[in-house]
Amino acid sequence: MAGRRTFRTRAVVLDRTKLGETDLILTLLAEDGRELRAVAKGARKPGGRLAARVELFSETDFLLAAGRSLDVVSEASLRDAHDRLRGDYERVAAASAVAEVARLTCFEDAPDAFLYPICSRALAACEEAADQPHLDLVAAAYAWKVLAHGGWRPELSACCACGDRAVSWLSAAAGGALCSSCAREVAGAQEVSASQLAWVRALLGCTFDELLAQPVDAETAVFLLGTAHAWAATHLDARLRAMEFCLSA
Repeated sequence: MAGRRTFRTRAVVLDRTKLGETDLILTLLAEDGRELRAVAKGARKPGGRLAARVELFSETDFLLAAGRSLDVVSEASLRDAHDRLRGDYERVAAASAVAEVARLTCFEDAPDAFLYPICSRALAACEEAADQPHLDLVAAAYAWKVLAHGGWRPELSACCACGDRAVSWLSAAAGGALCSSCAREVAGAQEVSASQLAWVRALLGCTFDELLAQPVDAETAVFLLGTAHAWAATHLDARLRAMEFCLSA
């Protein structure tokens, strides 16, 4: 590794891909909001020094050697393993949905100071959630918040087509809430209640602490996760398999 430029960063491990017999390619969300991809040599070797430090969802301090296409992990020091996610099927599923959206909304040469802290907080919220509905709420809130920050904030106060404030439909393709008249012209528009629209506004405006403290029933939570999935899939133009899995479970 002589001659390579090295740099330090804290990062969340968003994805891991097998490379060769014992290595991994890591997809990381760095603390400055950039996506990094790095090879962790020997990370799949039983008892290897990197194995426990590059687990999925872990927050780790890395020393990376810069490469042309992939960086190389020189050192790693675990800061937050998010231990309560380990071995818990429902929490892992929700955290995977968070990591999936994070991976699709960070970019190699686009620092964004908003992205790392909110991803870290969402993973912690997956540990703190009291039940399945609140896990769904966390995953949905993360998707709505990150996409809104990225420029895909829905119009919810009035019809996004005509401006009528009497709205009772929601459409990702149209950009938000619709009145009954305009909804007839939009394929796939979903009829929603005033309470459901209020929940979507809450996901955008409330902190994770506030959302975790709110009572929510399973039906409402699944609705909110479904709308977050539709919004993210439409505007990111991607299939979100982890979120689909949460919805099918």
